[in-house]
Amino acid sequence: MNIGVVGSGHVGLVTGACLAELGHTSICDDDDVRKIEMLKNGQMPFYEPGLKEMVDRNVAAGRLEFTTDIAHTIERSRALFIAVGTPPREDGEADLSTVEAVASRIAETMREYKLVVEKSTVPVHTGIQIKRTMEMRRKNDVEFDVASNPEFLREGSAVHDFMNPDRVVIGFETERARRNLLEIYGPLKAPIIETDMQSAEIIKHASNSFLSMKISFINAISIICEMAGADVLKVAEGVGMDKRIGRAFLDAGVGFGGFCFPKDIRAFVRIAEKLGYDFRLLKEVERINEEQKERFVAKVKEVLWNLSGKTIGVLGLAFKPNTDDMRYAPSLDIINGLLSEGAKVKAYDPAAMDAAKKLLNNVEFCKDPYDTAKDADAVALVTEWEEFEKLDLEKLKTVMRSPVLIDGRNVFDPETIQELGFVYKGMGR
Repeated sequence: MNIGVVGSGHVGLVTGACLAELGHTSICDDDDVRKIEMLKNGQMPFYEPGLKEMVDRNVAAGRLEFTTDIAHTIERSRALFIAVGTPPREDGEADLSTVEAVASRIAETMREYKLVVEKSTVPVHTGIQIKRTMEMRRKNDVEFDVASNPEFLREGSAVHDFMNPDRVVIGFETERARRNLLEIYGPLKAPIIETDMQSAEIIKHASNSFLSMKISFINAISIICEMAGADVLKVAEGVGMDKRIGRAFLDAGVGFGGFCFPKDIRAFVRIAEKLGYDFRLLKEVERINEEQKERFVAKVKEVLWNLSGKTIGVLGLAFKPNTDDMRYAPSLDIINGLLSEGAKVKAYDPAAMDAAKKLLNNVEFCKDPYDTAKDADAVALVTEWEEFEKLDLEKLKTVMRSPVLIDGRNVFDPETIQELGFVYKGMGR
């Protein structure tokens, strides 16, 4: 099928490339001229393992192209995926102005049937609004369908997640839309959840909110573990082996970040408010997450006493490993908290240095972990990159002013670290 993807950000580009990999002809469209030129020149606008190879392969095969000409994309495509940004407004509600603009442009441009698919994370009833907008803007009563197909892609493993999904959710109103969606996703051989658009829209917000809740829950448990002298890793293992619960997302740490979880929690709270429900549970999930970053700074202060004039080496800046995404990264609040206490901060990340430099001031960016630890009064591990798990800890210790390791992701074994002569602080241990 000829498919257009409007919006070539993380979701849109991965979607377009993977659809081409499935055998469809895919056009990735964006109004960012620089981004499209980068893609045409074989450069990726962000770091995502395996994506460049997939893009190069499908461009060479003639199944994938990039353009800023949305009229061309609409004309050439039977199905159009809307994958533009839905950033939060000040009140937490999603800004859907770009979604509306794309829907209007499709309606005004199309001359034959189109299937319009919401791929962006949007509030419930957005599909209804898209349909209403298109009915008002279309010419000559051209037929179309609107459907919802939420994404469940994790940054750092997005290509794998698309090609090996737990499930594909499709929300539709007509049998024609259903048939087209099944044709698009048939090659995946994955479980497909068929439902109405409203349910599909809520599935996305409910999924992200539940995962966020699991993270905040285990972070709250980690606080209790510290107070009780227990080990949160063993607690998580014991709880997670219950098949009703599962071990995934039960890792205590400095809190979740990235664009999806914080944004989607606030948006879902706002959606609930507009529908007449006070979602206090999710408000508490957000509060616990924010406090976890403050607790981490307090751990550093507990060991070093006064932070003024002390040097802290921060390992990891991206919100998670295998990405360069700094949006809502816990490192931002942690570093700013250390700076506000008068500390000097040195930092390193394998992929997110360029992005971090645009967001952080008064930070010394270093070439590697050992340069970051040089003359540091403490090293704070914030993002669990595999590179950090393989550190030569003896070498790290020799370059530090004092051997203090604050492990925000519980990467290291406390006994091993302490036997090497480090003062060690983990999360809930």
